Amino acid sequence: MKKLTINAAIILLFAAFINPFNAKSQSTPGLFDGKTLKGWKRLAGTADYKVEDGAIVGTTVLNSGNTFLVTEKEYGDFILELDTKIESKLSNSGVQTRSHYDPAGNDGKGKVYGRQFEIDPSDRKWSGGIYDEGRRDWLYPLDLHAKVKDVFKVGEYNHIRIECIGNEMRTWINGVAIADVVDTVDSKGFIGLQVHAVSKEEQANKKVYFKNLRIQTQNLKRAPFPKDVYTVNLTPNSLSANEKAGGWKLLYDGHTPKGWHGATIATFPNKGWEYANGVMHVLPSEGKEESGGGDVVTDDLYSAFDLSFEFKLTPGANSGVKYFVTLSEVTKGSAIGLEYQVLDDKLHPDAKLGRDGDRTLSSLYDLIPAKKQERFVHPIGAWNIGRIIVYPNNHVEHYLNGVKVLEYERGSKEFRDLVATSKYVVWKNFGEAKEGHLLLQDHGNEVFFRSIKVKRL
Repeated sequence: MKKLTINAAIILLFAAFINPFNAKSQSTPGLFDGKTLKGWKRLAGTADYKVEDGAIVGTTVLNSGNTFLVTEKEYGDFILELDTKIESKLSNSGVQTRSHYDPAGNDGKGKVYGRQFEIDPSDRKWSGGIYDEGRRDWLYPLDLHAKVKDVFKVGEYNHIRIECIGNEMRTWINGVAIADVVDTVDSKGFIGLQVHAVSKEEQANKKVYFKNLRIQTQNLKRAPFPKDVYTVNLTPNSLSANEKAGGWKLLYDGHTPKGWHGATIATFPNKGWEYANGVMHVLPSEGKEESGGGDVVTDDLYSAFDLSFEFKLTPGANSGVKYFVTLSEVTKGSAIGLEYQVLDDKLHPDAKLGRDGDRTLSSLYDLIPAKKQERFVHPIGAWNIGRIIVYPNNHVEHYLNGVKVLEYERGSKEFRDLVATSKYVVWKNFGEAKEGHLLLQDHGNEVFFRSIKVKRL
């Protein structure tokens, strides 16, 4: 009898090992009792929430705004795990973390705002990304981690893990790491479950399910997170532990011009630029190339790399971030290189020049236009995040605020054909150098840069 008991214990232990979520099949008492909505309240919209078979079930209602079932209690640091199912690709949902409520928002209908674990079964497949509901829009679109877009399964339960520890929020789906955001707002707030607004008949009466809600608030232990997953770090001029482990280096420390010099001089320009108070600041001059202090370039050369930077434009401003700058071309204006365009598309005339918009914000200047939605362009005076990736195989990608806006193959026939019909045709083998400097452009307009960081690939 004793031997049988030991064997049974071994079998149960093995079952728990091969299914690590087996021991977490019940909700945490005090968060969700599995029978009632005690401790929760509905906010903002009119969608329906009820408990069925141990799960919280939300149902869409036609012409309702976003509706949230939120905890009456607020949470600071926590690890939240739950299982969720959404039955239709026409639906959308999410899990709010450290969130808040403005009863006067949305014209008195009430507004929930805060970071959200996105549940997005649409064709773009951004489930697990991080969205700032009612405030800043997308923080971590899944273009930043495209290889995990198929992890979430529509029509079946998916296991979710959310870590909110300190200023960092990380997400997992079915044991796969998805997104990582370091943010400086919201140290605590409520947890909420969303039923998204719907405006079409075919979207009404669709259900989303939440069960096995478990929260841990003490003795928190971070789960392993891959160091190659891109981090959206909203703390200026800083690197998280995961970024450091992944090989990222700051190119601007927030205080000095260390690592930079003028494109035409051996030192950093003594006019036209400021580099204190956390920003690299191009001072306004004549609105022309090289009319102030001139372009600045990195001391180091780069070939394959991942470059991330924040920029802020003033009205009508023009600038750029260039790469593969060799400084060998003879030019009276800005140094020559492949350029990520930094521009006020609405007020600067350059946006209407070139071909098909190839001189607009985040485009490969004079070669390839950026395909971007207006909602992903932060307004003039706000910070935007640019990103350029050059892979070892010469595949290149441009991003704006986490969304991929273009890609191309450096040195391909298609690339050379574009160069042949551009202003760059006069320079032999333009854009095909083995390595080059990174450059911040002085185009005579006031522009700000910060959080400039690079990872060699």
